[in-house]
Amino acid sequence: MGLPRSLKHFATFVDGVNYIGEMPEVGLPKLTRKMEDYRSGGMNAPVKLDFGMEGMEAELTAAGYMKDLFESWGTLRHDGVLLRFAGSLQGDDSESWDALEVVMRGRFSEIDFGKAKAGDKTEIKFKGAISYYKLSINGQVLVEIDAVNFIEVVNGIDRLAQVRAALGI
Repeated sequence: MGLPRSLKHFATFVDGVNYIGEMPEVGLPKLTRKMEDYRSGGMNAPVKLDFGMEGMEAELTAAGYMKDLFESWGTLRHDGVLLRFAGSLQGDDSESWDALEVVMRGRFSEIDFGKAKAGDKTEIKFKGAISYYKLSINGQVLVEIDAVNFIEVVNGIDRLAQVRAALGI
């Protein structure tokens, strides 16, 4: 029996700039499948049909005004901003650490300045529309999604390779 490996430390990078100590919270993208119920004659219950993925979003919480992030606003490319989340995982039943890395490309779709109040912390939220996502643990790529190039790799298997071949792309 073991204990879960929890995120104990992390650093966030935007276009290669390290924001350690300045970004207290990161909302990593949810990986969501677009599913719809299907039930036909002779079926006692519906099954979910898979119609691909839903869009991905990430949210960065900045602990203040970060000039570099504002300069990324309105980039014209779908992958114009590079986001990297690096974390260290550890279980309380082990002295070893695992490296977690999430690399994303996208662009900011929303900047929420929150409320300004004298004497309170400043928190500005940057929401990013993500078109590329890669999750690795200890250097092993577990999930890689490239929406524009029609790539979806899970544990080393590209689940869309046969579809690309069938479409001739």
